[in-house]
Amino acid sequence: MLALFVATASTAVAADYKAPRTHDGHPSLEGHWTNTSLTMLERPRDLTSLVLSEDQARRAAQVRNQAGDRDSQPTDPQSPAPQAGRDVGGYNAFWTDAGTSFAKVHGEYRSSWLIDPAGGKLPYTEEGKRMFTAAFNQQRTATSDPELRSLGERCLLGFGSSAGPPMLNVSYNNIYQIVQTPREVVVFSEMIHDARIVRMDAPHQPSSMRRWMGDAIGHWDGDTLVIETTNMHPQESMRVFYGQSLYISQDAKITERLTRISDKQLLYRFEVDDPRVYSKTWRAEMVFNATDEPSYEYACHEGNYSMPGILGAGRKDEEPK
Repeated sequence: MLALFVATASTAVAADYKAPRTHDGHPSLEGHWTNTSLTMLERPRDLTSLVLSEDQARRAAQVRNQAGDRDSQPTDPQSPAPQAGRDVGGYNAFWTDAGTSFAKVHGEYRSSWLIDPAGGKLPYTEEGKRMFTAAFNQQRTATSDPELRSLGERCLLGFGSSAGPPMLNVSYNNIYQIVQTPREVVVFSEMIHDARIVRMDAPHQPSSMRRWMGDAIGHWDGDTLVIETTNMHPQESMRVFYGQSLYISQDAKITERLTRISDKQLLYRFEVDDPRVYSKTWRAEMVFNATDEPSYEYACHEGNYSMPGILGAGRKDEEPK
């Protein structure tokens, strides 16, 4: 049976909307928010325009929900083991929570978060393509050291770019909690419990100090929180996640803008300036929707169970034949 198609709320802002304030007078972004959606960073091949009609969005969602239903079927206990060397697969799709509908931004169904370039694809340079391919292949095939595997497998940061910046939706655990003080804003992500501490109106740290999720400095531009992040950790460059992997170098500058546009929504705009990897600064926008669900404790076991198996298989493969 098809999953119910539920349209997300529009991001059209009432002209007279006034965001609630914190005790120091700034808009309150606090609460639990989610960017769960079928909309992803880049435009999928089967969709040709940024804005989708209601019928296009409904039909595209049906295709994806039908695939999810197929992948959620119980595994046949009588099925044989896969052929040696073949992909053994992962957990069944019913464990995931990627959403059932495309998102609306500014009242329009969107096929991608990416708005510039207009074609909906990341503008990699030739060098950027080589860097992406080398890093992707290493994280998928390396067995000599755990440090060469992806951060998600090592239970250090969330899969893909869920930890941010930028904060992108993945297959599950897409809830973020925001806490504000006059000196810091903390963004706590449900996936692998990553916490970004945004220091308000502070200088950036020296370029030699490379931090997980970068050095995030914030300031208010009217009612919009602006976050500028530099000094990315080099091990965070390759962000692996199914069809939404991307590469952001340690020298990138990422600018994010968060605006509360209703009691139930935040507008999230971001741009990535990374000249070695991309031929131009690229820009995207999405919505975060308020949720009553809290951020439950997250337990990551890939590093406990899968990692020894991967490294052990590597040692076995190295044995003389």
